[in-house]
Amino acid sequence: MKYQINLNGRVYEVEVEATTAMLLSEYEAVAPAPVAAAAPAEAAAAVPAAAPAAPAVTGAGEAVNAPMPGNILKVNVNVGDKVKAGTVLVVLEAMKMENEIMAPKDGAVTQVLVSKGSTVDTGAPLVVIG
Repeated sequence: MKYQINLNGRVYEVEVEATTAMLLSEYEAVAPAPVAAAAPAEAAAAVPAAAPAAPAVTGAGEAVNAPMPGNILKVNVNVGDKVKAGTVLVVLEAMKMENEIMAPKDGAVTQVLVSKGSTVDTGAPLVVIG
């Protein structure tokens, strides 16, 4: 026999062969107790505060972005520093590994958007090189 099962918005087609039935386990299904609706004032108070916005890139040049989420362990450059391609700009710790974020091109640092100890998400701008 063929059955179509709808689970979490996806449809699965299952084919079952007729065989001898065997009981694997037996249990009583219990539905969760209904939750009373919260008052509107409580619902407004329950909304979490917005996360702080990522620093805006205001310096002229190319932003060097975080390739993965992590913590900033070290910032090796300051605004105005001249860097060459391959210079280590920032050390990013992710999953217990130190990752060196390097300059993609020669230029001068026009903006440093992170500091030691800050946490960044994937794609967050770290440094701007002009």
